Amino acid sequence: MQLQNTDRDELQQILTQLDQALYNHQQWYNDLMRTLACRLPCNKHDTIPDAYRECRFGQWYYSNKSKSINNHPGFIAIGEAHQRMHQLVSHVLINLNTNNTITPLDYDNFANSLERLRLEIYGLKNEIEILLYNRDPLTMAINRITMLPVLREQQELTRRQLQSCCIAMVDIDLFKKVNDQHGHLVGDKVLATLAHYLIEHLRPYDKIFRFGGEEFLLCIQQVNLTQAFEMLDRIREEIAAMPFNVGLQEPLHITVSCGITILDPNATVEESIDHTDKALYLAKSTGRNRTQTWNPR
Repeated sequence: MQLQNTDRDELQQILTQLDQALYNHQQWYNDLMRTLACRLPCNKHDTIPDAYRECRFGQWYYSNKSKSINNHPGFIAIGEAHQRMHQLVSHVLINLNTNNTITPLDYDNFANSLERLRLEIYGLKNEIEILLYNRDPLTMAINRITMLPVLREQQELTRRQLQSCCIAMVDIDLFKKVNDQHGHLVGDKVLATLAHYLIEHLRPYDKIFRFGGEEFLLCIQQVNLTQAFEMLDRIREEIAAMPFNVGLQEPLHITVSCGITILDPNATVEESIDHTDKALYLAKSTGRNRTQTWNPR
């Protein structure tokens, strides 16, 4: 499961636990520095082979049951950095107890491992905070405020010919009918289910924005117009065949219309968005449940 599909309550819980684990780690570090500076007897738990599991940070890490985060590359990297740091600390403390010395190399290796651990922790913390505060709370798609800066960055990459990029508008057909017949609560569940499906079935580095109402804007990287069409039209067909289990006696079935264009390096981002909107209008006006491209050339 991707973090993007994790609900806000669980993300907030993960963030709270991570903050507490960081606090515990800082307390451990303060005690370690006092031990080293004052040449005090070390804590024997810091020299055993499983020290990385015994400290309070390690206890949190290895008892964490959240499937949303346990397989996340950043979380795995934290575990590796934390274990390596404890191995180096153990080496430093054993030498200190045996020889009453700490070599500059040993201390530098420990300090570097500590910095790497902190970098991994704050990297994951920042990713979770972005999901919490820069995402639409209903669908977990990126909010519209963040959209233009991201698209302008992608446009600059296309302008430098580093990668091609397409943008697409996905709109639920006859969504007003869903709200009118079943209520806005069901409509919200349909929106959230669709957004999660898009997040799961596009590539991890593609971007999904809540554009407004029942519309989503997609930023599909490293594809030309033909490839983007094939990718999105396949997803459109899958959505049409997909049962939406939203708490009714029978599943709902919806369709979407899609408009696609290249992210034109020679036009403004706003003009490219307008082109996707025109392609979407054409898809809807010619029968809905269609994918339509707009080529500015």
